[in-house]
Amino acid sequence: MNNSVDLADLVESPFELLREIERRSRAAVAGHADGGLPSEWVGIGFRIGQEQFVANRDQVREVLMLPDAMTRVPGAKRWLLGIANLRGHLLPLVDLKMLLGSGRTSLRRMTRVISVNHREIPAGLVVDEVIGFRRFTDNEHTEKWPETAVRCDRFVSGSYRRGDDVWPIFELYALLESNTFLQASAE
Repeated sequence: MNNSVDLADLVESPFELLREIERRSRAAVAGHADGGLPSEWVGIGFRIGQEQFVANRDQVREVLMLPDAMTRVPGAKRWLLGIANLRGHLLPLVDLKMLLGSGRTSLRRMTRVISVNHREIPAGLVVDEVIGFRRFTDNEHTEKWPETAVRCDRFVSGSYRRGDDVWPIFELYALLESNTFLQASAE
């Protein structure tokens, strides 16, 4: 439907009327005079230390509570916290902050595990907090981001900016496929 549709003509079709109102509302909020909707990017917002990031929703399998028990892996680097049995699957748990060289993640009530949806490398990344879904439009994307304190710039591929908030895009697959991650044995 285009903007020339009169809402009064749709009074006998309530579903179509609601659809047209929603389309016009979204277009108005996005600032598109032509009525076309911008494409939407959806990610999972999370926090490492005091910094917020967003990861592509397709790279996240699920978000979990920190398990009560995990088994330490002998001879592994300190950032590999251990292996946990999560719903019948063994998942290595990695302190993301420590892996990046920025100290240990404080294990608190808000601490979460991001289970990465990687086909070949299973991993659970322990982060300070998962903030939830974040939706952005194309016009909020930028190739620039502020320097991060947690030393993860090599895994950031741009950012989304909304008002004063900047959400660097953390590439979880790039992290899991990096030599830093794959070299988990202590030297």
